[in-house]
Amino acid sequence: QLQLAESGGRLVQAGDSLRLSCTASGRSLSSYGVGWFRQAPGKEREFVSAINWNGDSTDYADSIKGRFTISRDNAKNTVYMQMNSLKSEDTAVYYCAASIVVGYSTEEVGYGYWGQGTQVTVSS
Repeated sequence: QLQLAESGGRLVQAGDSLRLSCTASGRSLSSYGVGWFRQAPGKEREFVSAINWNGDSTDYADSIKGRFTISRDNAKNTVYMQMNSLKSEDTAVYYCAASIVVGYSTEEVGYGYWGQGTQVTVSS
């Protein structure tokens, strides 16, 4: 069974940077597309970014495009999301998920394995 664990979330100041990690166990992550989603207090969970199995295709939500970068290291069974120029509106619990469709999806229904989430808080 594939299990995912996010790490790297913490309290930062507006304008700071963070790198989130999504590490898999139980099975290789190398054949899965991976997505990052986030859920802010009182809001629905939303798509943030996604990457295909070998990293040559990525997608980003308009709200973070140009500030966040998704990447992966299949040798380490890990997907990363570098977040720069953080804003208070980026405050959320961030989740990674492994895709059950070919490539990746921008919709939650395309993912079958989810981590527990990591809290990112951006103070202004």
